[in-house]
Amino acid sequence: MTPLRPTILLNTALVVVFTYLWGLLHAESQLAVGALLLAVPAVLWALRRAGVAEPLAAAARVSPRLLGTGCVLGTLALVAALYDEHFALLLLSSVLLYTVVGLGLNLQFGYAGIVNFAGAAFFGIGSYTAATLATHTALPHLLVLLTGGVVAAVLGSMLIWPVLRTRGHYAALVTIAFGILFRNFLEVNDTLGGPQGLRIPGMTVFGWKLNDHIEIGDTEISFYVNYALLSLALCVAAFVFVRRVERSWLGLSMDMIRTDEVAAATFGVSIARGKVLAFTMGNFLAGLAGAVYGMMTSYVAPNNFTFGDSLILVSIVILGGIGNPWGLLPAAAIVLILPEKFQFIQEYRFLLYAVLVILILLFRPEGLLPRTVRQYFPGRRKGEAP
Repeated sequence: MTPLRPTILLNTALVVVFTYLWGLLHAESQLAVGALLLAVPAVLWALRRAGVAEPLAAAARVSPRLLGTGCVLGTLALVAALYDEHFALLLLSSVLLYTVVGLGLNLQFGYAGIVNFAGAAFFGIGSYTAATLATHTALPHLLVLLTGGVVAAVLGSMLIWPVLRTRGHYAALVTIAFGILFRNFLEVNDTLGGPQGLRIPGMTVFGWKLNDHIEIGDTEISFYVNYALLSLALCVAAFVFVRRVERSWLGLSMDMIRTDEVAAATFGVSIARGKVLAFTMGNFLAGLAGAVYGMMTSYVAPNNFTFGDSLILVSIVILGGIGNPWGLLPAAAIVLILPEKFQFIQEYRFLLYAVLVILILLFRPEGLLPRTVRQYFPGRRKGEAP
């Protein structure tokens, strides 16, 4: 195999994937959606029969920077192609923001082994913080976003203490109880809008109003383009941060804690510090994404942050591959886009979505992209001295 072949193979695959995603987002007829969905297993079967699947996976492992750059460029091309389609851009922005939340849960669930079923609650904390500050203060909106993440992180650092005193299913029950209490608190609190929720003013950055359409000559560009670009920047920053944590001594400590707490403590690893850091950083990302989501939709309500939404976030992490950040984006796309495209069968679309999730878990129990064995010398090639 020549040195250029893996690069060409990976670039071709990225072009095909993002072209397919454009077609799926753009498709409106039942026939088009059905044909696109049926094409996936057929193409995967053909790639496996042609012996292309393994070289493609190897190319992605060897060239992670090329894969990341291709994903960013593909998303930018997708935004440009959908410049005037409001709903498609809203879906794309939601996929990117849910990926950010998934990255935060990955720090907790995939690295430190902390099961968090209150992801939607911390997502909502960020949204409600942004709603309150943007409405009642003159704080710059970029600081409002950061404050949403900080508030979620602070509340999360308080919740982690009862979690540390429990194990297994009991620790998960603590987070479930917190999520339910958070929603009930919002519904009975008239200051935060009660069951009706709150409206949020549009986001403004350096005098640029993100909720205003962009007009270039006779062409009007959807204001969701602004939020799609902001969500992409946030997703890239969160991904780089999580990957840095994974490859650092802190990530190694988290892996030890998740694998065997007793052995980790024997070697001097602080179990409490590792879990507190993972929980705090993960909730910060969830709160930050929630703040952006709230200002993008201009409205927040308790029904947006239910226990069911937390299960959706957990399913994204599981479907993508626990501990592997690369699998979160396709998993978020499946979980968010497919139910919307199945609206023509009304409530039965959730049944088909559930069947799809079950099939993936049956045939890919480790997720779409399982986490590989940790590389302690990622820059060293086979046969070289460490």
